[in-house]
Amino acid sequence: MNTIYGGGLVIVMELSLLVITFYIPKGGICMINRNHKDRLFSFIFGNESRKEWTLSLYNAVNDSHYSNPDDIEINTLDDALYMGMKNDVSFIVGGCVSLYAHQSSYNPNMPLRELIYLGHLLSKYVKQHKLNIYSEKQIKIPVPKLVVFYNGRKDMPDQTVLELKDAFIEGVDPEDSDVSVKVRMLNIHSDKNRKIMDVCRPLYEYAVFVDNIYKYKETSDIETAVDMALSEMPEDWIIKDYLMINKSEVTLMCLTEYNEAETMQMFKEEGREEGREEGRKEGREEGREEKIRIFVDLVNDEILTIEEAAKRSGMTEEELKSRIAK
Repeated sequence: MNTIYGGGLVIVMELSLLVITFYIPKGGICMINRNHKDRLFSFIFGNESRKEWTLSLYNAVNDSHYSNPDDIEINTLDDALYMGMKNDVSFIVGGCVSLYAHQSSYNPNMPLRELIYLGHLLSKYVKQHKLNIYSEKQIKIPVPKLVVFYNGRKDMPDQTVLELKDAFIEGVDPEDSDVSVKVRMLNIHSDKNRKIMDVCRPLYEYAVFVDNIYKYKETSDIETAVDMALSEMPEDWIIKDYLMINKSEVTLMCLTEYNEAETMQMFKEEGREEGREEGRKEGREEGREEKIRIFVDLVNDEILTIEEAAKRSGMTEEELKSRIAK
């Protein structure tokens, strides 16, 4: 969703996959979601029916005091996917264009991703406002502000600043660059960033809910973990009724996010050196086989196409097809 508010532009975007998901709840009824892209974070803070929560989050992050969510005008680019990123919400506040991204794992490449995404967003902004970038007159655009909301398992400080210069090729002074990009990464675990959590109550409740899901997932399946986390929520919590009404969809989103996070963690661990020198080759081969097996499962489950899986696994489409056929 894109949201326009006041005088600035805010975007909430998240890494997502176009998936076909089969979810069988305890009652035994099978539901199919053919265009499931939302994450729980954007489902809560990027929803048109809950614009007051989006405004509360913006105020908490920016130490601002906007009070009328009815001023927010939703302007969504439906199904706008670019390099795996979905444009969920955009709105203008105080002359600033803010890009919000949710991450369940640490990603130092966010400055590059946000820079690429910002270019596409500003291109849309220029077209919408019929601005002439070839004019001798200086056009005006919102000031970019980039924020990542992080709730991964890796312990991180309350706030981390990620910079594009950290990605520059070695041997060249990064200060020579004519482009500078900084991304503020905020840790949104329930025990972090207390000031922001106190200002935005829905964010605190979301953080506790997700932390509890991960806690209960250690000893149960994801559906049971979501049930337990929901039942543990106090009745007066702001987001509880909304999550309960949409319980099946919430469970499906949590299931998708947990499986993807688990897969990404496996990829990260693949490259770690373990054991003695003579055992390393065998370990790498086993790790590669496990990685290939995961991509085969993703294709079989229709989460990825063969073309997408081949690109991400480093295999040819023919090699991947031969594995799937076995």
